[in-house]
Amino acid sequence: MKNVPKLVSILLFAALLATPLIIRPWYSAGKKTTVDTETALKKYGFYFEEVSRESGVDFTHKAPTLDRKLDNIMPQIASMGAGVSVVDFDRDGWNDFYLTNSGEGSSNALYHNNTDGTFTDVASKMGVADVNRPETGVSMGAVWGDYDNDGFDDLLIYKWGKTELYHNEKGQRFVRVESAPFPEWANINTGIWFDYDRDGLLDIFLGGYFSEHLNLWKLENTRIMPESFEYAKNGGRKYLYHNLGNGKFEEVSRELGIDTNRWALAAGAADLTGNGYPDLFIANDYGVSELFFNEDGKHFTDVSEKSGVGFAPKSGMNASFGDILNDGRLSIYESNITEEGILLQGNNLWMPRTGTKGEDLKFDNLAGNFGVDHGGWSWGAQFGDLNNDGYLDLLVTSGYVSADEKSNYWYDFATVTGGNNKIIGDAANWSPMNGRSLSGYQHKRVWLNDGAGKFNEIAQLIGMTETFDGRAVALADLWNRGVLDVIVANQKAPALVYKNNLAANRNWIAFDLEGSISNRSAIGTQVRIFWRNRQQLQELHGGSGYCSQNQRRLQFGLGDANKIDRVEIRWASGKIQTIENPEINKIHKIRES
Repeated sequence: MKNVPKLVSILLFAALLATPLIIRPWYSAGKKTTVDTETALKKYGFYFEEVSRESGVDFTHKAPTLDRKLDNIMPQIASMGAGVSVVDFDRDGWNDFYLTNSGEGSSNALYHNNTDGTFTDVASKMGVADVNRPETGVSMGAVWGDYDNDGFDDLLIYKWGKTELYHNEKGQRFVRVESAPFPEWANINTGIWFDYDRDGLLDIFLGGYFSEHLNLWKLENTRIMPESFEYAKNGGRKYLYHNLGNGKFEEVSRELGIDTNRWALAAGAADLTGNGYPDLFIANDYGVSELFFNEDGKHFTDVSEKSGVGFAPKSGMNASFGDILNDGRLSIYESNITEEGILLQGNNLWMPRTGTKGEDLKFDNLAGNFGVDHGGWSWGAQFGDLNNDGYLDLLVTSGYVSADEKSNYWYDFATVTGGNNKIIGDAANWSPMNGRSLSGYQHKRVWLNDGAGKFNEIAQLIGMTETFDGRAVALADLWNRGVLDVIVANQKAPALVYKNNLAANRNWIAFDLEGSISNRSAIGTQVRIFWRNRQQLQELHGGSGYCSQNQRRLQFGLGDANKIDRVEIRWASGKIQTIENPEINKIHKIRES
């Protein structure tokens, strides 16, 4: 890796060349602009309408305060925790969603779908609001999965502090699982459900960010930062909990080959090699990405460098998967940092290399080729067919710390990166932010897939114009109309719901899956549809993006096609099921036979 440009050198050189104040346009975070809906429908096939308040969603994220020793850079340290995950927790056929909060004593929200276009926060009533109690830490994100196969999704809340598991009592209430074997304290920033050994029981992966030895509210000293901006290995450890049944879990990470202390911000699981078992991708801050191939559920092999994803160190913050070329192969999207004139890491689109497969699978970063590399200080991202034309589009949230619009912290930030590891690693050496912004007030990106190998950015043209500091994003059909709506969780700002208004004559098909031999949530199941000599593959994930989880329902756009040739379902168990000529414009409820 000797030819890889050093992040430290880039930042230091840029700091010497750039003026302290970066000249760039600034926008009011809550500003709305008028969208030409007729043009948007005609040219792009859809537009977004922000309907949070109208639909009853009134939630503003609060950040933690942490130890006062970190006051000089508190906005940076406390810049995470706004998460969103979608679920139908009461199995009424309508998507609900959960929002995490991070202020000490703040409440999380569970918005129940009233089926009339509105939502009601029932978190307190259901017992999942008061989870940021003193001495227990605060929420970073949450994911849903039916760990005991009783037909109702349970809630895993991962925290800087004590991670918690709540059992779903048939959609009537949630009860905390006191016997959950999570560490007494760990700074977890990513968590997913997946059945790594295909035994029909959902397992849990948790990824640490700060070292688990640190209580950020009670610090002995300020030496808590990464030892390097490129190859830091003093972050949090990783935990893999094998589901033993009867509500019991066993921690097996090191035993199965996952032993790493990089600074994990996002993780995702998908069968990339085609052996039927989910592989594990980890997006790390201050370093290289990690990829572990699953060896038939018995062991995970670190192929980070061999596969190509562990080559260039960046600031990984997202892990999502999509078949963007409709060739039946999943690519990985990983967000990083881009600040014009200062730092051009660029986001990563890890594409499977032609001619490689199985254990020899290689990836190339083709984000620049497809035009999805420059997304600002990017965070959560999701693939989804937003205009139902048959190709997966890409939505990315952006923005780090929005404060004083006229003063910028980049010069000081770059100066710190030029120091040695002792300087970098001690928060006391970092210049006070003093209310300055750092890559703040950025627009989200909506990249539309043209089906010919390029993505075009259209966010402001279709109604996504706000500039809050975006973190998590989830896609879900909130009104059962056959279109993907969007929920964005913003740091220290309101959560926003975008209703998708679709052009006429855009057909679709969707699948609500339920496992029997497989885990009941059907996580890990792959669905492949064939139409008009094309195909598209989607896999059901137990968490994807950054601190996010999309709807469990898998939805495919069809454009103006009026029929599908066939659908092939490979259940998480490995069982294959084929459906010939399924009805379109319909949600199909399918149970593994």
